[in-house]
Amino acid sequence: MNSTHRVKRLLILVGSPRRDGNSAALAASARQGAETAGTLASVHFLDDYIQGLLPDLRHAKPPADRYAELFLEHFLPADGVLFCTPIYWYGMSAQTKAFFDRSFSHYAGSGPEPERVKAGMAGKRLGLAVASEETYPGAALGIVHQVQEYARYTHSDFVGYVHGAGNRRGEVALDPRRPLAAAQALGAEFFTRKYSDYRLETPRRHNVWEPPAPALSSTPGGLP
Repeated sequence: MNSTHRVKRLLILVGSPRRDGNSAALAASARQGAETAGTLASVHFLDDYIQGLLPDLRHAKPPADRYAELFLEHFLPADGVLFCTPIYWYGMSAQTKAFFDRSFSHYAGSGPEPERVKAGMAGKRLGLAVASEETYPGAALGIVHQVQEYARYTHSDFVGYVHGAGNRRGEVALDPRRPLAAAQALGAEFFTRKYSDYRLETPRRHNVWEPPAPALSSTPGGLP
């Protein structure tokens, strides 16, 4: 099959221990949207794989958990990754942060095939869904910035984020801003949503969006 027509793979990582929490609800909505668009999507809870933090690799080995499986077998082959995390003290959850930190052991030379790993880390589409008790829009900006910087570092495209408010399990569904619908839309559009991030030398057109095609005339012969 031509590689341009193969099914895209979206990995959705949940950084909350709650299986029925608000981050999980955002993840489920994103998965539903992705699958309606023909994307192969899977949801994984980070605490099923990560049981420890990144140690000093000069003196200790990484924890004996399933992180390598998640990173090498699921993250690297994915075309896109959506991180779903609650906001803890105005940052991402420890599980989510550990996912990024632990990747160092694979691309810094101590893991298998570091050059292959670095190539697999680059060029993905990335997204973010956050859940917080506060509706304050700025509560999520620190996490947004961190994912943006990770995208820049790995030559990836940060295509969008969703912020929903809720404290009790599943309460995000009551947020009048409709974050579950926004997460579903993000999943559906993950690989088609327009992304632009210009540099000084980037060729650019005058218009951002393609103008609508002119309506065809219904008169005989196409005359006005």
